[in-house]
Amino acid sequence: MQSFVLGLLNPIPTSGLPSFAFRFLPPNGKFSSGVSLHSRMNWSSPALRTSPMMTSSGFGGPLTLMEFVCKGNADVGDDLSVLISHLQYACKRIAALVASPFNSELTKTMPSAGAASSSSSRDAPKPLDIVANEIILSSLRSSGKAAVMASEEDDAPIWISDDGPLVVVTDPLDGSRNIDASIPTGTIFGIYNRLQELDHLPKDEKAQLNALQSGEKLVASGYVLYSSATILCISFGSGTHAFTLDHLTGEFVLTHPHIQIPRRGQIYSVNDARYFDWPEGLRQYIDTIRQGKGQFPKKYSARYICSLVADFHRTLIYGGLAMNPRDHLRLVYEANPLSFLVENAGGRGSDGKTRILSIQPVELHQRLPLFLGSLEDMQELESYDSVQQKINPGYEV
Repeated sequence: MQSFVLGLLNPIPTSGLPSFAFRFLPPNGKFSSGVSLHSRMNWSSPALRTSPMMTSSGFGGPLTLMEFVCKGNADVGDDLSVLISHLQYACKRIAALVASPFNSELTKTMPSAGAASSSSSRDAPKPLDIVANEIILSSLRSSGKAAVMASEEDDAPIWISDDGPLVVVTDPLDGSRNIDASIPTGTIFGIYNRLQELDHLPKDEKAQLNALQSGEKLVASGYVLYSSATILCISFGSGTHAFTLDHLTGEFVLTHPHIQIPRRGQIYSVNDARYFDWPEGLRQYIDTIRQGKGQFPKKYSARYICSLVADFHRTLIYGGLAMNPRDHLRLVYEANPLSFLVENAGGRGSDGKTRILSIQPVELHQRLPLFLGSLEDMQELESYDSVQQKINPGYEV
């Protein structure tokens, strides 16, 4: 009787991820010749073709991210298509690093030293944060399409190229403190058109001003969730779509087209250990919904991972709210990209009073409260007098 074994065929593939294949192991313990499972799959079979989670490409298989971008499924120009291609490759490399059993040295907290680790806006950095930042920067340089990159890991935006037409803002690895516990992490990014009217300014100045565009000017934003699956969620301004990394092919394939966040959910996500530091309005709102006495007459449940991308992704799929009521999350490269995504899925992002995308950034690492979620839940939350936490004693965890 033969048995299955999953074999690693190519440990350093060009896709940035291992290639796997199934091999049959006979009773004598010797391998027969390897056969790639993907090459034997019948992608035009009824089971795959009619799966509600798959949207077919022109070749009968699931639609890949780059097919989606390049074949008229999104209103995306050539420059943005090229940049997305390089950015998704960078995220595949980060996914492989996050999942590696050999990354223990990369997840140790670094002492504060140097520009990249000294910014007062930042969480304590780890080597993996810096590596992820360099991977994204390298990919943007090689794309030839990025003029500026502004990152959580850098004190100031970086001018990449005089020829690049696009500007990228990013948190390269959100939640890296969670990696040792195998808690999901993520990459967040937003993309703007370069402001050509600033070209006469010195590079440092025009890099800064290009990065400080309001969220209303985003041309695309997204995140990549590194979890049990690696999921890239993206919007180009007309719908929000999610692609799951197929480890057999190394491609992101469309699994969640046209995501619509429910108008209400029954889940709220917030660290309610801070309850007694909250303003009265936020305490009243949370007390009301978890007792089932709000506008939606059912009790809400709490779900909190303390990983922004993971908490937001669950909220986007199931509805409800993801919240951080204190001045903690960054407007430019966290709040704006995620608000763009949730609005294009029918939800809302605000600081508790004001729509996030309408706030004009004044500083790269500007912090603010952030509330993201279902439209009706957000409207109910904002009907309370005060939901922004002003007491901020500094929390160790």
